[in-house]
Amino acid sequence: MLETPRLLAALALAALLAACSSTPMSETGAPVETRTPTPVAKSANEGAATSGTAQSQVTSVDASRNAANAASAEPAQRIVYFDFDSFVIKDEYKPVVETWARWLSANAAKKAVVEGNTDERGSSEYNLALGQKRAEAVVKSLELLGARASQLEAVSFGKERPAVEGHDEAAWAKNRRAELKVR
Repeated sequence: MLETPRLLAALALAALLAACSSTPMSETGAPVETRTPTPVAKSANEGAATSGTAQSQVTSVDASRNAANAASAEPAQRIVYFDFDSFVIKDEYKPVVETWARWLSANAAKKAVVEGNTDERGSSEYNLALGQKRAEAVVKSLELLGARASQLEAVSFGKERPAVEGHDEAAWAKNRRAELKVR
């Protein structure tokens, strides 16, 4: 009686293993699907004047010239502005960070400093900490987009280096920033 459950378990295991062996697997263990390419239908005019060779409709791009232009000068836009009491990079400034990340990854010998700043409201200690968080947010984004950590430094000036003098929202908005500078 005791042998019957063991025999059934062994048969179930053998059946399971046999079923698994029929599915092709890649080196990573993921199932592989094999397909044959389907010919693309041509329009009536396409291919009529060709002599059996395909004609490319793609315009070539000189990537070396574009890379040289990108590497030659640092990005013109260098300021990321923040909302009040925030160190979250706004969507409108993500292209600035992306441009700097591309430039830094193309210029491995260059280094950049990110200076975090705040408006005048709040204590010096609080603003130094917030400025540091703003600078580090930009640095982290640059690293995630391809810049090397060895190229970057985050520094906070808090409220000590205002871009605009004034005690209203317009002035405060210009002072809540992180500036990117080449070293």
